Amino acid sequence: MGYVTHEVHEMNAYRLHTIPTSKFKTNTIIIQLNQSIQQEDVTKRALLPYVLQSGTEDLPSTKQIRSRLDGLYGATLNVDLNKKGENHIITIRMDIANEQFLSDQTPLFEQALTLLSNILLRPNQKDSAFDEQTVEKEKRTLKQRIQSVYDDKMRYANLRLIQEMCQTERYRLHVNGNSDEIDSITPKSLYQYYQKVLAEDEIDVYIVGDIDVEKVKAACHKVFQLPAERKVTEVQPSSVDVEVKEEKEVFDTQEVKQGKLHLGYRTYTTFKDDDYSALQVFNGIFGGFSHSKLFINVREKESLAYYAASRVESHKGLMLVMSGIEFANYDKTIAIIKEQLESMRAGDFTEEELNQTKIMIKNQLLETIDQPRGITELLYHQVVAKTNRSFDEMLDGIEKVTREDVIKAANKIKLDTIYFLKGKEA
Repeated sequence: MGYVTHEVHEMNAYRLHTIPTSKFKTNTIIIQLNQSIQQEDVTKRALLPYVLQSGTEDLPSTKQIRSRLDGLYGATLNVDLNKKGENHIITIRMDIANEQFLSDQTPLFEQALTLLSNILLRPNQKDSAFDEQTVEKEKRTLKQRIQSVYDDKMRYANLRLIQEMCQTERYRLHVNGNSDEIDSITPKSLYQYYQKVLAEDEIDVYIVGDIDVEKVKAACHKVFQLPAERKVTEVQPSSVDVEVKEEKEVFDTQEVKQGKLHLGYRTYTTFKDDDYSALQVFNGIFGGFSHSKLFINVREKESLAYYAASRVESHKGLMLVMSGIEFANYDKTIAIIKEQLESMRAGDFTEEELNQTKIMIKNQLLETIDQPRGITELLYHQVVAKTNRSFDEMLDGIEKVTREDVIKAANKIKLDTIYFLKGKEA
C-alpha cells in the first residue's frame, strides 16, 4: 500500500477527488477553480473569492457565516489565490471535525458541504449584482494586499524580475491583479465575471479524512450541484520553451538600505517532464538548502549576501535566485553566482552532497503529506500538469536521480534576466 490513497470520480461537470486516511481527526474539503490567467480578468478574479466567502443567500453577512461555522463545532473557512505556471487558481477550503468522533453523531460533513456549496453556488446577490457594501470593503482590502508587495522589498524585487523577464508572457501578471483596475469593478461586473467562472472554470473538489468514499460521493451528488449547462474552457498550457536571446540587466532605485539582487533562469523543465526530479535535486544542491553552493559560497565564505537561495517554479520552467547584498557587491556577487552554475554543469559536487540533497527533498515530501492541505497540493500539481505521478513515484524518482541527470539538468538552464533594486546613494 502506498503513502497516499487517491481516487478520482467524474461528477456532474467537475472532478471529485477522495483521499481516505485515518491520519486526521478532521475532514478537509477543498474546492479548486482553475483558469488561464488573463489580463482582462486578473483583478476581478483576485477579488472574487473574498466576496464569495463574505455571505450567501441565507447567510448574507460575514458575522452570520462565522456563527454558522461555530455551530459546526468550530469549522474553519479560508479562501486563497495562487499561480501555478500561467494558471490562476482560486482555492476555497473548509476544515471540520470528523463526526464519527463526536458523541451526538451530527451529520457534520453534509452540513459543511452544504455551506461550502452555498458559498460557491448561492452567494449573496440581488438583481444579478453582488452586495455593494461587501464589494467595496473587499476592494479596499485587495488594494492593501497589492500594496503589501510593494512594501516588502524582497517580494517587490521578485515581482519586478518576473515583469521584466516575462514581458510578453501571461506569467507577468500578478496573482492579485492591478491596483489601478480595482475602482472600475462594480458589483454587477463582478457578478457577470462570477457567472463566467461557474460556466467555464475547471473545478476539482478534494475530500481528505477518515471517510466512506461511497457516502462522500452520494453527499456530493446530492449537495454540490453545478449548473448543467457548463461548457468548461480548456486551460491554455503555460509557455515554457521561450528562447533566451541575450541576458537582460535591469536596475531600479528606491530608498532601500540593502540591495535586492534577483536572477531569473529558464530551466526548460516542468512538473510533467521526466527530468523534473533531476531539476529538483539540482536546485537543492545549487541553492535550495543550507548546504547548497549559493548558501556556502555566496553567503558563508565570501560574506557577500545576507541571504542567497534559489527556487523552482514547477509549471513555468523558471528558476529564481534571490539574494540581499550591499550595493557595492553587485558585480562580485553575480560573478560568484554564475561560477556556482558553471561548477554544477561541470559536475563539481560530491556524492555526499547528492545523497544529502535527495534525503532532504524526500523528507520535505513526507512532511508535506502530514497535512491535508499538503496532500491536496501535491495531488493538484498532477491536475495542473495534466499528468499522473503517484506520491510513491515522486519519492522513487528523487531516489533514482544520478550525477549525470543533475549535470544534464544544469546544462539546460539559461540565465535570462538580472534584476537589481539598489538604494539612491549607490
